[in-house]
Amino acid sequence: MQASDDAVIGQIRAGDKGAYQILVERHARTLFKVADRITRNEGDSEDVVQESFVRAWRNLDRFDERVSFATWLRRIATNCALDLVRRRKWVADTGGDMPDVVDSSPKADRLLESLESRRRLEAGMKTLSPQQCAAFLLRHVKGNSIPEIEERLQIGHSAAKHSVFRAVEKLRRYALGR
Repeated sequence: MQASDDAVIGQIRAGDKGAYQILVERHARTLFKVADRITRNEGDSEDVVQESFVRAWRNLDRFDERVSFATWLRRIATNCALDLVRRRKWVADTGGDMPDVVDSSPKADRLLESLESRRRLEAGMKTLSPQQCAAFLLRHVKGNSIPEIEERLQIGHSAAKHSVFRAVEKLRRYALGR
């Protein structure tokens, strides 16, 4: 049984800093959807998700349990996304360029690495059963919940969870060459 967000926050406040990963895994997809609706850019949305979790971590001592953690986190993500859009609009309006801390243009080695990763993923997907493949795509690409996967694939709760888990495990082993 999954611990509630409040219980996980209690673990973190009691010194278990690793428990924060549970919250990241639990809420990352939702934050990405929130950010993507605002930024309309996948890369920016990923940056917003990361910044949101950093801000939440830094301000966890200010979190008030009377509010849902998910709601608080979505508000942080919304603010981060709006800040990004405002900065971009300001830069565009003033005719300035966004200051680049690092060169964001893809380098040949990064492009090759990305292409190779995609090939490994595509080859690994072929090792999955049709149910595992569908469950994986619904969960990790479309962001569907386990109950949504159950309904979509017409399978039980355990079968849906098991299919997603097995797919991830197979892909992980395939990527590592095992």
